[in-house]
Amino acid sequence: MNSDYLIIDGAQGEGGGQVLRTALTLSILTQRKIEFINIRAGRKKPGLLRQHLTSVLAAQAVCKAEVDGVELGSSRIRFSPGEIKAGNFEFAIGTAGSTALVCQTILPVLALAAERSTVLFEGGTHNGMSPSLSFLQQSFFPILALMGVRCKVDVYSLGFYPAGGGKWQITIEPTAAFNPIQIVDSGSHFANKIESCAIHALLSALPKRIGDTEVATAKKLLDWQQVSSSVQQVSSQGPGNSFQLSIASSTHRSVFEVIGERGLAAKEVARRAAARVSTFIEAHAAIEEQLADQLLLPIALAGSGSFTTTKPSLHTITNIDVIKQVLGKVFVVEQLTEVLWRISLHNDELKPR
Repeated sequence: MNSDYLIIDGAQGEGGGQVLRTALTLSILTQRKIEFINIRAGRKKPGLLRQHLTSVLAAQAVCKAEVDGVELGSSRIRFSPGEIKAGNFEFAIGTAGSTALVCQTILPVLALAAERSTVLFEGGTHNGMSPSLSFLQQSFFPILALMGVRCKVDVYSLGFYPAGGGKWQITIEPTAAFNPIQIVDSGSHFANKIESCAIHALLSALPKRIGDTEVATAKKLLDWQQVSSSVQQVSSQGPGNSFQLSIASSTHRSVFEVIGERGLAAKEVARRAAARVSTFIEAHAAIEEQLADQLLLPIALAGSGSFTTTKPSLHTITNIDVIKQVLGKVFVVEQLTEVLWRISLHNDELKPR
């Protein structure tokens, strides 16, 4: 075995694709060769599925990496990064796999490139198993803008599971560095303002009554009777439903999204979304669980930062461990109350192994 390669065990923590994606991003930015083993060992179908394969191929394309073992189903690959190159790229997953996750693999890399890049994605935009394009637009990208990363998104079509067919493009402006952030304002403070909250149902090839039921149920459960709401019919290759509750703050919009699926009643979709909102408000957190996971890598690249959030998921803890292993950055996770945590980047650094 070549000792020049850092070994990343995909079975660690929650054992999913985030281990692969985070390590790929950091491999390129640190120019460290990585050998991945046990890729997605914690999943029912381990190894590279199409969206994970596309992430690897996208990472390869933006730095002309040398790779080995990269094919569908692979549980072990090698990735040797080359020089980062801005440009115009196109990546098609071929299924309803998450284009958002492919985007997040290469976005930090292209943001730190010397010139502007554009990337066209085709695949899933709202599949329920990963952050959606709506989440990126409303929550993640506004935070990145505060950190100095400017992106422009053009959406051509949405893609729901299982049909897929989404198509969108992102333009990424270059930046010299990521700016640190400190986000601690309580989400419950903004939730008390009616104008900060919103209810939105997206429907494709489904009756409007589904969205109406979701909206009415959420309003009743959260006592959001006066909150602005909408039901929007969108064009997609197949039927789909995205139900979104959101709370706007001074920095971004917290999005609590549940994707409708066959056999799941509209009232249950709304109940699940409302439960997440209630947990967030009760905690007096600034960042909801999904965004907490996504902010770790940008903060690591910035060199410092902190935020308050609800109880960190295993996904988040795993991401922290991968960043520590590859980059040597140490996050501190502190429990402040029974329901509130703070995650911050430690000043001390470990030497990469």
